[in-house]
Amino acid sequence: MSYRIALNFEDGVTRVIDCNPMETVMDAAYRQKVNLPVDCSDGVCGTCKCRCEEGAFDMGDDYLEEALSEEEAAEGLVLSCQMVPESDCVVSVPVPSSSCKLGPSVFSGEITTLEQVSPSTIVLGVTLPNPEALDFLPGQYVNIAVPGLGVTRSYSFSSAPGADEAMFLIRNVPGGAMSRYLTEVAKPCDRLEFTGPFGSFFLRERKRPVVMLAGGTGLAPLLSMLEVMAARGETETPVHLIYGVTSDSDLVETARIEALAARLHNLTWAATVADAASSHPLKGYVTHHLTDAQLNAGEIDLYLCGPPPMVEAVRGFLKDKGVTPASFHYEKFTPNAAEEAA
Repeated sequence: MSYRIALNFEDGVTRVIDCNPMETVMDAAYRQKVNLPVDCSDGVCGTCKCRCEEGAFDMGDDYLEEALSEEEAAEGLVLSCQMVPESDCVVSVPVPSSSCKLGPSVFSGEITTLEQVSPSTIVLGVTLPNPEALDFLPGQYVNIAVPGLGVTRSYSFSSAPGADEAMFLIRNVPGGAMSRYLTEVAKPCDRLEFTGPFGSFFLRERKRPVVMLAGGTGLAPLLSMLEVMAARGETETPVHLIYGVTSDSDLVETARIEALAARLHNLTWAATVADAASSHPLKGYVTHHLTDAQLNAGEIDLYLCGPPPMVEAVRGFLKDKGVTPASFHYEKFTPNAAEEAA
């Protein structure tokens, strides 16, 4: 069997390669025309130093201390010319993809789902001729081209990698280029092109209870993560999702969350509406419903995605609480820049 190795470059580009048993990451990358930085390939120079963020591997002992110290190895640093994976891995490469003669992949597919599910949200589904060619980490995004305008907008997948249909939650921005296209022009079978995947906001190995905080369409990447957890049958680590929106009409995909909770028995969730006039049972912001028990004295993996004011409010809330999550990953999207959605 082979292992999937996700190479994350510092410019946000991700490329997933296959690594054969007993094959080094360096050899696998070069075999698939990804030119990782290297000078010696013998564990002597340290030029190929990367960081393994997730997965099991063997480094052997055929490298010099000058190339990789014990302290660096303890921190997760590896030499790609010596690293032999023993499972799927995520590896951060500290150079831009362009320096490895690599660029983001371009995909083209047909619109197969197009539904305005609320005044603020559009559900978009795109089916590719070869869906398995689209390989990304749950939580990542792509840049979708607005047909005829020569501009792109960034959206995270709400679907899991490998799904037949790539799904997105699109924030409906009045006057926005993508919003106008989707609400006024687009129709099923029209073609869309996008590039990617990009981003360092993705699901890591679960080592402790998981807390997920979503604001509006920031729910999308968290849905992708939950889909992967459910597919893998990961039901041991507690997962709690708090989904916050502005008004009642902004609440979307709740039936999908319920369906995920039925598959993931360790998943609990709550939705809250900021509008004081809401009829929803829970009102206020996500921080109003984040308990000390859920914070677990900081022994949590925290994933946060939403508009900048929400992200900053959560960070301020944690600071005031004196809580530093053991693992904290967040992504902001900017609603005042037309449709740079999460």
